[in-house]
Amino acid sequence: MASKEPEHEHREDQEAPAAEDEDTGAQVAPIVKLEEVAVSTGEENEDPILDLKSKLYRFDKEGNQWKERGAGTVKLLKHKETGKVRLVMRQSKTLKICANHLVLPTMTVQEHAGNDKSCLWHASDYADGELKDELFCIRFASVEKVAESQKPKEENKDASDAAGQLEKLSFQEKAGEEKAVAKKEEKETKVDTEKADTEKKDGEPASST
Repeated sequence: MASKEPEHEHREDQEAPAAEDEDTGAQVAPIVKLEEVAVSTGEENEDPILDLKSKLYRFDKEGNQWKERGAGTVKLLKHKETGKVRLVMRQSKTLKICANHLVLPTMTVQEHAGNDKSCLWHASDYADGELKDELFCIRFASVEKVAESQKPKEENKDASDAAGQLEKLSFQEKAGEEKAVAKKEEKETKVDTEKADTEKKDGEPASST
């Protein structure tokens, strides 16, 4: 009679667990040790006064057409020490800077083609590492979001500076105050002069007849 032991041993070999599934408890040290590195955004000394999702375009003078610069978040940042405001916009996926320039009182912002969700302006931009005179056009999702972002908040009173027109208004008010002070000083000087003339006249001896 043929023995069945080889067949039985063959079945045991099939049922034996694979060696690669066994937990040896060995720990492998990493070849390269990565250390945490602090990343600077360049915005640490600035307070955000506007933060909105939008799409930015720039006018290509050579091609005489608008070209998309990127879609992402546009910010108005106010420096904590100097008080200067700059506009910064990064692309949402790559975080690449697509706009970076100061907001000046001399800038004018106007609607583009009668669309209240789009506006355009000129600026000396530094997004490409060198100053360039650019014509930008930005489009927001809705006017309501823009209006809500410009409402002053108790925890951040600088939010009222979000609009460029407010920057221009503050500049005009300052000029008006300086003009008023100059006018006041001029009036006081005139009064002092008249008073001095009167005192001089009173102090003159009467002419003898």
